[in-house]
Amino acid sequence: MAGPDTAPTAPVPRAEPLTRLYEEAGLQRWSLPPALAALYDGDLGFSKPCLYANFVASLDGVVALGPEYPSSGSTVSGREPADRFVMGLLRACADAVLIGAGTLRASPRHRWTPEHVYPAAATDFALLRQQRRCAIEPELVVVTASGNLPAEHPALRTGALIATTTQGADRLTRHLPPTCTILPLGDGPALRIPQVLDTLRARGHTTVLSEAGPHLIGQLVGAGTLNELFLTLSPVLAGRASTTRHGLIAGLELLPKRHEPADLISARRRASYLFLRYRLPHRPPATDDGDHQGSTH
Repeated sequence: MAGPDTAPTAPVPRAEPLTRLYEEAGLQRWSLPPALAALYDGDLGFSKPCLYANFVASLDGVVALGPEYPSSGSTVSGREPADRFVMGLLRACADAVLIGAGTLRASPRHRWTPEHVYPAAATDFALLRQQRRCAIEPELVVVTASGNLPAEHPALRTGALIATTTQGADRLTRHLPPTCTILPLGDGPALRIPQVLDTLRARGHTTVLSEAGPHLIGQLVGAGTLNELFLTLSPVLAGRASTTRHGLIAGLELLPKRHEPADLISARRRASYLFLRYRLPHRPPATDDGDHQGSTH
């Protein structure tokens, strides 16, 4: 995840424009409002259906600083305004934003809307969604097997779609605000990620942004459902010692047995920050170790 944490305590500085270094020919392009196109140095679009993820990582590959820093993306990014702008732009392009319960709990004041993370472009984000004939805001989708969610969270108070198990639904029905829609997706202890995505597409959500953490991203990769990855490379070293510090994927081992190549399709720069976009070739889900399932508490 690119690193939402609490609501900004100070105004977010305006981003400097990105510089396009490389872009693959023939990419799907939507005509962005001029102000967004100027900041992004070009247009942006997605073939449908598309599930794409957004992360910020240190130079040594750390995306999460450990359990004592539950929402650490802003620390890794240094709250770089250009990173916040890209986060907002990717949200503005999405029908839905997908997160896990852990991400929700770690960000107690956040709202997963474009203008929350980069208020300066709120008008242009809204214009983009109007041009795309999208809802005013992307729908927030929270994945939780257990149903352990903070009912007082402002993102739930304003409305969210909760994908859960039958047991999780029983727990949530007792305390979630009426603005939320609960989707029970099976009796087992875990959720099948492909079923979650099929349900979203049946609701018309063909362009889905994942801002989930490394464990849920591991489930998406394991299921062969992640199409693209946006990665901000922050010019900082995080280091590792006694604290568990995850990279992009947790809970899933790929190499050497499973090779997951990615094609670089876009690269942009702002100062010493790199904004990279990769395409992940479609792969069938793993069948020998249950990688296509996950508890996502």
